[in-house]
Amino acid sequence: MIPRYSRPGMAAIWAPETRYRIWFEIEAHAADAMAGLGVIPKQAAKTIWERGRRLMDKIDVARIDEIEREVRHDVIAFLTYVSENVGEEARYLHQGMTSSDVLDTCLAVQLVRAADILLADLDALAAALERRAFEHKLTPCIGRSHGIHAEPTTFGLKLAGHYAAFGRNRERLEAARAGIATCAISGAVGTFANVDPRVEAHVAEKLGLIVEPASSQIIPRDRHAAFFATLGVIAGSVENLAVEIRHLQRTEVREVEEFFAPGQKGSSAMPHKRNPVLSENLTGLARVVRAAVAPALENVALWHERDISHSSVERVIGPDATIALDFALDRLAGVVDRLVVYPDAMARNLDRLGGLVYSQRVLLALTQAGMSREAAYAAVQHNATRVSEEGGSFLELLKADAEVTERLDADALAGLFDPAYHLSHVDTIFERVFGRS
Repeated sequence: MIPRYSRPGMAAIWAPETRYRIWFEIEAHAADAMAGLGVIPKQAAKTIWERGRRLMDKIDVARIDEIEREVRHDVIAFLTYVSENVGEEARYLHQGMTSSDVLDTCLAVQLVRAADILLADLDALAAALERRAFEHKLTPCIGRSHGIHAEPTTFGLKLAGHYAAFGRNRERLEAARAGIATCAISGAVGTFANVDPRVEAHVAEKLGLIVEPASSQIIPRDRHAAFFATLGVIAGSVENLAVEIRHLQRTEVREVEEFFAPGQKGSSAMPHKRNPVLSENLTGLARVVRAAVAPALENVALWHERDISHSSVERVIGPDATIALDFALDRLAGVVDRLVVYPDAMARNLDRLGGLVYSQRVLLALTQAGMSREAAYAAVQHNATRVSEEGGSFLELLKADAEVTERLDADALAGLFDPAYHLSHVDTIFERVFGRS
């Protein structure tokens, strides 16, 4: 991922230095376990740790790359580099192991660390959504279906819905984190023929993972598919909120607006422009994250005990999807936190259709007063159509309709045009979403 959309903490997880340090820890922990089992000398394991730690403090990535250009194998290049610096005892590294043991276990560690950052991002976003939801819990605005005015709601309820969605996303990510946190040190084709299963258990414990029950020679890619699918769902929720903000900032609506900083410019040509650029950016980043899902799913089907068709995919989607989503969640939290809300504009839009948004209340009141639903619907729609085409007040037209007033008098009709009626269960919804109202 390009630096423009990268935050240091997440980017560091995918840096070559981090990868090589994790590789070393896997190899060194395995050596410890093998020494405990009498497979290699204990002094050799001790020396590997002592000299290797110093080596890992200042890794010469260029030297490893140089070796790889010759041997054309990344793990062999790394082991050769370690051997050059650790000395004779390095021959005890990688005993009975295969490259996938190192690569897959390392990827598990990286994805777990990435998930931890993303979980913290979700928490920060949830805090911003909760604060703004309670701030606008009773700020009336028009609810829309198909983009068309429907019935009154509140801006706080809109945000509560997004808060609930990201809460579900957090649960999904916790499950995906648990699913990906497995270790495989099982050797060629996963039979443990040349490496004791107790070595795997030791490495798993040291790295905070669990053992992979049946790794063949690689960790099964359904785990990774579930992980990246979860990132895709989270990205979908990011875009859902971003699109809502973009629509509400349109000139004809202008119920909310992204914070516009002093000195900020909206257009190189039109000085008046204040565009929802952050939300548009989030829509684009969501596409990048979702683009990782299909390749991750396709990685599930591999040849026999292993092939490497998945490897090139994961070298791209691992960093790109996690870095992009980390950036997006942090940016979205900032957008929500500083979002400018215009309650007066919301009130104007709520009344924009001359009261048509209360048509369902009128329909129900007429049926409860004895009119058939079909006749009531026809009467309400007839008057609503006149307002839509000619303008005017929906309430006044209803008051002038004898068929309507035969069932409902003027006061009864006027009582149906109270927006507060639609907000009577806001506390119930907030209690369900936030655990408090």
